[in-house]
Amino acid sequence: MGTLASALPAGGVVADVGNGLGTQDRLIAELIRPRRLVAVNITEWQLAAGRDRLRDVAAAPVVGDTTRLPIADGAVDGVISVGAAFHFRSRQAFFEECHRVLRPGGVLSISDIAVQRWPVRPAELLSGLTQLRVFGLRPSMAMTAGEIAAGARAAGLVQVEVSWCGDRVIAPALRLTAARLAGATGAPAGQRAAARLLLGQVDLLWRRRIIDYALLRAVRP
Repeated sequence: MGTLASALPAGGVVADVGNGLGTQDRLIAELIRPRRLVAVNITEWQLAAGRDRLRDVAAAPVVGDTTRLPIADGAVDGVISVGAAFHFRSRQAFFEECHRVLRPGGVLSISDIAVQRWPVRPAELLSGLTQLRVFGLRPSMAMTAGEIAAGARAAGLVQVEVSWCGDRVIAPALRLTAARLAGATGAPAGQRAAARLLLGQVDLLWRRRIIDYALLRAVRP
């Protein structure tokens, strides 16, 4: 998260797109001291649930679609999106909106789940399709890092850079979730079994290097 935020210009206007419950906005504010921080989320209840966090860092909550951002042309110095892009209706439309709302020289910094290789074995295919269904995603949203970067370039963004950090994000998250599941003795047995199954599928996709966590940085020329 610190790497993502640090890629943005300091002291400018920043939009956190798909900000979830706003847990990352304090770190964004502390690292780059934006003149103005706007939290964009299509889900109103998440903005409401995170209102105290947003208020603490003077972030403005805005209800909006990531593919039609309610932000004026060239109005922001940076756009950040943390682990949300694979939920967006269209990454391509999101990149085009970023190109529109960023000023020349403005920076886009996102993290995303990308496909390293396509599933081929039955267990891999089942795990991949199940995870897509759980998250309510279309199969077309599963993209390689190269395809995601190509979309950013096609939108007119330049200096597109991609790096991997699944060993620092996915792996620890799997360990933490497994530990919490092991301690969740009060939950119904059926729910615990279903959770273990889903966690095992993600673990399989990670261990077999089918998915990874990617960081993408790009600039509006």
